[in-house]
Amino acid sequence: MAEDAPIAVILAAGLGTRMKSDTAKVLHRVAGRPLVAWPVELARSVGARRVVMVLGHQLEAVQRVLDARYGPGAVAVTRQERQLGTGDAVRQALSALEDEPKDATVLILSGDVPLLERQTLLSLTATRGHAPLALVGTRPANPTGYGRLVRDSAGRLMRIVEEKDATDEEKRIAEVNAGIYAVSLGFLRAHLGGLTTRNAQGEFYLTDLVGIAFREGSEVRTILAPEHEVAGINDRVELARMDALARLRIAEAWMQKGVTIVAPETVSIDADVTEIGKDSEIFPGVSLRGNTSLGMRVRVDAGCVITDSVVGDDAVLKPCSILTESRVGPRAQVGPFAHLRPGSVLSEDVHLGNFVETKKTSLGPGAKANHLSYLGDAVIGARVNVGAGTITCNYDGVHKHTTVIEDEAFIGSDTQLVAPVRVGAGAYVGAGTTVTRDVPQGALALTRVEQKHLEGYAKRKRAREGKKSEGKKE
Repeated sequence: MAEDAPIAVILAAGLGTRMKSDTAKVLHRVAGRPLVAWPVELARSVGARRVVMVLGHQLEAVQRVLDARYGPGAVAVTRQERQLGTGDAVRQALSALEDEPKDATVLILSGDVPLLERQTLLSLTATRGHAPLALVGTRPANPTGYGRLVRDSAGRLMRIVEEKDATDEEKRIAEVNAGIYAVSLGFLRAHLGGLTTRNAQGEFYLTDLVGIAFREGSEVRTILAPEHEVAGINDRVELARMDALARLRIAEAWMQKGVTIVAPETVSIDADVTEIGKDSEIFPGVSLRGNTSLGMRVRVDAGCVITDSVVGDDAVLKPCSILTESRVGPRAQVGPFAHLRPGSVLSEDVHLGNFVETKKTSLGPGAKANHLSYLGDAVIGARVNVGAGTITCNYDGVHKHTTVIEDEAFIGSDTQLVAPVRVGAGAYVGAGTTVTRDVPQGALALTRVEQKHLEGYAKRKRAREGKKSEGKKE
């Protein structure tokens, strides 16, 4: 990592009371990704060599999420014990930066602003140049609640005045502070300690650094960003609105890469989906979740839900199929209404059809299970045909057991395979069979009860029913 790469400080210590939730605000999700991860991903995308997170409320829970996602300690965490303002929050982060040079650039980001663009952050860093401080402003439709950017007659930024401290004239200023900064670390060290709480909220305002820089004769530089890009999240309504914007942006990005998405406003693609190959087709109501990857020319038909799964080139997922932590090979066909539970692995050219459920099961190349089957804890070989209504009886009430069906075996309809059991290569299992012992290679297994015919049964039954009917009439 280059020594001149920036350092990111992310402010995420707020209580988030307006969310009305027992979960910390920054652990709520936008496009499947925890809020707290959005600024971390952004910081990494611009080459930040260190990321420091300032936390307070539910620190341990948030840190567990960060460690699970990025590795223990990859994101340094400092605590803000009391909510004493943004200036105090950044001051807590300085303890983690004692070994950094004073000319390091510090990017100060918010933990609840998920849609900030990489290019905006790069522009902010470039705009700062050798100035001590640069910040992002915006012109919202309604500036109420924001700090106003107060400029002199020459257009130089003099100070930022917070809403509660602003005069009526200052409240009419349309340009506001978005709370995103690029600052010299040396400037922070020199002046954070001099901030005071002489304001309406009794807090240490980070924005007071603007006035300090101006009084020193230094230029504070600004860039403008669209309101939606720098908007924060305070309640569930804003969370839902931001989630919709994020998902539409994600869908548009995939379409720009050559993916067809029909009715993108109905399609839900998580931010952490890693790949959707060119010429793939995504139909209405599809949900792609977590670390999912689709190959090229994949067709995902309406209503499919795919979570943490990998789908190979030219595969077809028919309507309303569900895949979770599974792998589907090239040219495989799945569904409709199939359910691949965790640990399912389909090789190339597999057909898994209507209402088939798999769990911790692999199917070899060209295997087929086209109708109404449950295949759990099974190893199924190449070109095996599994008939309708087949189940692997994998659970004895205490332990799970494995069923093995070797290459080119044929399993007739309504078969129960009571594990642990093995069906040899090329063997046949007749319809309606309960398999409790291994079937030798090439053999035919049958356990049917002998068919019997009771001659004249239908006539006798009708006669009995007729007598009952006459008795009721009397």
